[in-house]
Amino acid sequence: MTDLSYDDADDPESTDFDGDQLDLAERLSLRRVAGMSTQLADITEVEYRDLQLERVVLASVWTSGTQRDAENALAELKLLAETAGSEVLEALVQRRSHPDPATFIGRGKVDELREVVIATGADTVICDGELEPAQLRNLEDRVKVKVIDRTALILDIFAQHAKSAEGKAQVELAQLQYLRQRLRGWGGNLSRQAGGRAAGGAGIGGRGPGETKIETDRRRIRTRISVLRKRLREMDEVRATKRQERQRNEIPSVAIVGYTNAGKSSLLNRLTGAGVLVEDALFATLDPTTRRSESADGRIYTLTDTVGFVRHLPHDLVEAFRSTLEESVLADLLLHVVDGSDPDPEGQIKAVRTVLAEIGAGNIAEQLVINKTDAADPTTLAGLRTRYPDAVFVSARTGDGMAQLGRRVEERLPRPAVEITALVPYARGDLIDKIHTSGEIVTLEHTAEGTAVTARVNRGLAGELAPFVR
Repeated sequence: MTDLSYDDADDPESTDFDGDQLDLAERLSLRRVAGMSTQLADITEVEYRDLQLERVVLASVWTSGTQRDAENALAELKLLAETAGSEVLEALVQRRSHPDPATFIGRGKVDELREVVIATGADTVICDGELEPAQLRNLEDRVKVKVIDRTALILDIFAQHAKSAEGKAQVELAQLQYLRQRLRGWGGNLSRQAGGRAAGGAGIGGRGPGETKIETDRRRIRTRISVLRKRLREMDEVRATKRQERQRNEIPSVAIVGYTNAGKSSLLNRLTGAGVLVEDALFATLDPTTRRSESADGRIYTLTDTVGFVRHLPHDLVEAFRSTLEESVLADLLLHVVDGSDPDPEGQIKAVRTVLAEIGAGNIAEQLVINKTDAADPTTLAGLRTRYPDAVFVSARTGDGMAQLGRRVEERLPRPAVEITALVPYARGDLIDKIHTSGEIVTLEHTAEGTAVTARVNRGLAGELAPFVR
């Protein structure tokens, strides 16, 4: 139960709503030292390479939208790269009707990209799109440095930030599903066969044509994926049990959704004092956090902070995090948090609603919350107020508007379905307490025989009150 009232939330002097932030201190205790990579030396000989991003060049293909849309997309890719721990040196954008099927950016642009890589001393190229295996291979052969795509970059960030056992398993599953389709060899390494003398003393049963290394790796990946899926199913059962307990008591649930780094965790901390990790970075928190809260009239409901979304969220991630995203699907109300200081807040709204529709949450009641009003441009805010008149404008950092948001949430919480009038004996004070907690009292009067109450309650509590109904 939170001790933070909405009046406290509007107090600018209240600065401890984020808690001690021990998780953030732990994350910042180990930082990457730039310029220490030796991975370039044997780039054509290694078989597996970690995404040790340090000095990178960005490459993007502008296929639709305005120039501002292209610039915003590239700025987001830059933030993703920096979140992964790299230093962005240069960026190239090419205007095309569609990406080149062989090299993504076209033959002439590849030569220009190679010149930029040499001039800057970059060790990695990041492409703003999901590349086919052939495109990755062709680009690496031409540019002579490591090439990764947007999906691999996001997966790397998730791998760095995953903390819980479930989060780590979900990220590993998404990475393996991505890698399974993109296994490729350098220098013919994955074409080796384990057979004949190459069996290396395996003895009887180890000789013969055997299977290539890439086949062995694919088999191991399939086995590992099966293990992870089984483990996640077991974790799903635990999550489902907790969820069923809340549903049995008919406790309303509110899910906080929105674009990554829109301020969802700060908002949860403001509303409940949860102490969830807060950092000005993309995908800072991955694990959902559920906290109990109480409305002004005493009704209990839950608030859940969910994983952030992004434009073109990798399908493998959506699939792996489906059980986590179900918190949004089963919620009674979605608090859709938008970064009002972002250059393209409406693009954020569209991207989040696309993902919500994909996971089956498109029809859930939604309350738009424009956050970071203290840092947003007044002209942008004026435009958003015109286009979204029902939105609530807040600043989780300063607390401005949080009281209004609290009242709006209470207004939009589902009302109990059954209205009853009962005379409850004083010996059954527990029932009156339940009405206060999960119901909505219309009238209440203390009489000589007991407590006369008219209230709206859920069906389960209505059954308990049936013997006292007048």
